[in-house]
Amino acid sequence: MRRGSNLHALGGFNQTVVLDTIRRTPAGLSRVEIAEQTGLSAQTVSNVSRRLLDAGVIREAGIRNLGVGKPRTILQLDPSGYYAIGVHIDPAVITYVLLNIEGHVLAHTTTRTPSAADPGVVITEMQDSVEAIIAAAGIDRQRVLGVGIASPGPIDMNRGVVLDPPLLSNWHGVALRDELERATGLFVLLEKDVTAAAVGELWKSTGADHDDFLFFYYGTGVGVGLVLGREVVRGPTQNAGDAGHIVVDPTGPLCRCGRRGCLGDAISPVTIVNSAVERGLIEMPGETPDTSAIDAGFSQVAALAHVGNPAAIELLDEVARYMAEAIVTIVNLLDLNRVVFGGPYWERVADLLLDRVPAVINRSTALVTLRPVTVTSSTIGADVAAVGAACLVLDATLSPRSATLFISS
Repeated sequence: MRRGSNLHALGGFNQTVVLDTIRRTPAGLSRVEIAEQTGLSAQTVSNVSRRLLDAGVIREAGIRNLGVGKPRTILQLDPSGYYAIGVHIDPAVITYVLLNIEGHVLAHTTTRTPSAADPGVVITEMQDSVEAIIAAAGIDRQRVLGVGIASPGPIDMNRGVVLDPPLLSNWHGVALRDELERATGLFVLLEKDVTAAAVGELWKSTGADHDDFLFFYYGTGVGVGLVLGREVVRGPTQNAGDAGHIVVDPTGPLCRCGRRGCLGDAISPVTIVNSAVERGLIEMPGETPDTSAIDAGFSQVAALAHVGNPAAIELLDEVARYMAEAIVTIVNLLDLNRVVFGGPYWERVADLLLDRVPAVINRSTALVTLRPVTVTSSTIGADVAAVGAACLVLDATLSPRSATLFISS
């Protein structure tokens, strides 16, 4: 818990401290409790609370008798105070979500990523979809704090540029943040998709069990988000989490990086679908199926595994083994014992892989952590990266930043 300051010049910081304290207690807090938790004076809390009430960010939620003394008015977030939009660009599908200030999803929509993956076409479609989701929700556009974009890496987060994602052809140095800001007139931020997913899980979690964890993102590509001490790890270039080139099968196929058996190739949906075709499990139209065909083929493989098809189950056993191999390497390095899975392709095979991956991890002779590794699915679901991108907007706007203490007005 960050504690505030009573200096007049730090009103903005204190405001976010109070707001963050209220946000983390959905049942609400009295002004006295806020003062106790933040270290702010009663007068500062009263002044800040009045500003937040006048702005429609918080609301008075009845009276509570807290023991000795007069009953106290409880303050809660006002769900209609502010909103944020999250966009997740996957090579197969673009997901849009609208969140209220409490982080609840109010609206959701998806569109297919244009097959040519032309950035200009995608940005125009994103602009239209952002306006459509605001209109459909019937909210005041002036209360939309901004748009968060979760994009495949690598990215230059400071400049808001998508550099050269391997699964999006033609995306070379695309100034996505600035282009969408110009198109919508809204504040826009850009984040790597696996990091956004970890942020979403962290924002929606409570309790110390989510202080440190590995988020394993399973989409068209794979990657990991890292949370240590309730802080998301980005690295000096904001591109941490590229786990696709961890070698999990030294005798596997040659990767474009020059090594064999890299994780990204070993477990990607396109690899699973191609393997299923080679084994006669499913049929694919044409020699080079597009993302829609891969998506449909993956669902077919998952459906076959769910009804006990031995060949489909064998495929997922291989996936579980490769996932576990990579996870053991990462949790050993960072001393982690919690793994959260999520992403567009995870839910279709979640129950099958949750029956396999934890056991393979914890019986690995290479595992050196002192506690068993716990493996769960994201509480958010397939939209976790989009939700995380929207949470980043809420966090950037509403959460206290100690760096602001050193910025003079």
